[in-house]
Amino acid sequence: MQFEKHKKAVQTLKEIDKNPGNYLIIHYSCESFYDITDGHTPRITSIAVYSYNTAQTESFSIHKTAEKERIGFDEIEDKYDQLERDMLDEFFEFVQEHKTMKWIHWNMRDINYGFKAIEHRYEVLGGTPIVIEDSSKIDISRLFIQCYGVNYIGHPRLESLLKKNNIKAKDFLPGAEEAIAFDNKEYIKLHQSTLRKVDVIASLLNRAIDNALKVESKWWEIYGLSPQGLYERITSRWWCQIILAVASIILGTIIEHYVL
Repeated sequence: MQFEKHKKAVQTLKEIDKNPGNYLIIHYSCESFYDITDGHTPRITSIAVYSYNTAQTESFSIHKTAEKERIGFDEIEDKYDQLERDMLDEFFEFVQEHKTMKWIHWNMRDINYGFKAIEHRYEVLGGTPIVIEDSSKIDISRLFIQCYGVNYIGHPRLESLLKKNNIKAKDFLPGAEEAIAFDNKEYIKLHQSTLRKVDVIASLLNRAIDNALKVESKWWEIYGLSPQGLYERITSRWWCQIILAVASIILGTIIEHYVL
């Protein structure tokens, strides 16, 4: 029932708002998994982790690792395995230090693109990943579907939501453009896109929490057509709340008058 899904999603949003210090937002960029011909899994290029409480972002990237290890930009491709391993070493140290946190993400759900993909790359490179439990992950893209209905925005959903809500996305690269950037060895460009994506996901989350996110759903797609859904729809409007409050006062006064 859509009403129950909506109610559960709203409760999750309230919990995030109540305890922002418990939540991190993560996104990452990688090699395109569509263009690989030799069977290897996509290489990770950068990871960004945004603290929802402080708005500070930690980032892990190939080019930053190369700079710290004094490896020239033109040598990155030849030493990619070493640099990716060192970058992921640093990332999983961060995960270990934040094991009690909840991780908010956008569609990071499988071995093609997701936590499992990062873990697998680390294993391929000889590392032992710190596994984040599924109970500690919140897919904000699915949460929005639960909250607003499956037709809440057109595809690609993230870009469409930004446009719908007039959120500027400088440095944001759609997936196809990220693949091109990887092929062109534009690692800094990829890193900037990853940083921007955690930032805009936070902006969308803020609006959802404030009940101010603009979507394309009809009201019945959000609340459902059950009696509970209809009541939720009515009482969610500020002006309806005022009318109900005034009506309650008037009714109380009438009852008091006749009782006395």
